[in-house]
Amino acid sequence: MDIESFHQLVDSLEGVRRTGTEGAARWQFRGRLIARQTDASHVVVRVPFDVRDVLVRQHPDAFSVPPRLAKHMMVVADLAVADDGALEDAVNSAWRLQASAGPGRDP
Repeated sequence: MDIESFHQLVDSLEGVRRTGTEGAARWQFRGRLIARQTDASHVVVRVPFDVRDVLVRQHPDAFSVPPRLAKHMMVVADLAVADDGALEDAVNSAWRLQASAGPGRDP
C-alpha cells in the first residue's frame, strides 16, 4: 500500500481529517491523532496496547515499536510490507479508540 492508498483508507472513516504537509501528513478524529506519516512508506498509528501487541506478534515484518514509543499506544507500520487487512484493522482500532474518548475538539 502506498501513502495515498493509506490516506484513502483513513479518509473513509467518519470524521477523520487529514492535516500537515506532503511527507508529514497527520490524520485526526476530533483533534485526536489516528495516524501520522513519518516518511514515504511508514506511518505511526495510535492503537490500544493489546492491538499493538497482536499486530507486532502476527506481522513482525510490517509493524514495530521503537523504544521511544514503547510507553505509548502507538505502532509503526511499514506500508510497503504490511498486509492491507492488518493496516485496516490498525486504522479501525485507532478510530474506535479516539471515538470512544469523548467529544474532543472539532476541526
